[in-house]
Amino acid sequence: VQLVESGGGLVQPGGSLRLSCTTSGFTFSRYDMSWYRQAPGKERELVAFIRSAGGSTNYADSVKGRFIISRDNAKNTVYLQMNSLKAEDTAVYYCNAARTIGINYYNYWGVGTQVTVSS
Repeated sequence: VQLVESGGGLVQPGGSLRLSCTTSGFTFSRYDMSWYRQAPGKERELVAFIRSAGGSTNYADSVKGRFIISRDNAKNTVYLQMNSLKAEDTAVYYCNAARTIGINYYNYWGVGTQVTVSS
């Protein structure tokens, strides 16, 4: 199983970035996908979620209206479009795949990509 994030970097406040998470080794279309982030000295927090079936989404209050999560099941990839970035969005962003089958819970993580919002 592999989850590889890309697209992070340094951006000025008000700018945009698009993160990608390309996956392999599991049936991507059957997994709920999420983006988490962890800022220095803080706990990892859920940023955005997209369900496997139907593609319903959910967002942290802090990013609602600015971030958009989407998925391309043909490419086994999930995206996070981040607009109107703020300094407080600075963090390492992680991709997560999760699925429950019966009593078994499957949960996979990427290694993260750094996003720095600074002038």
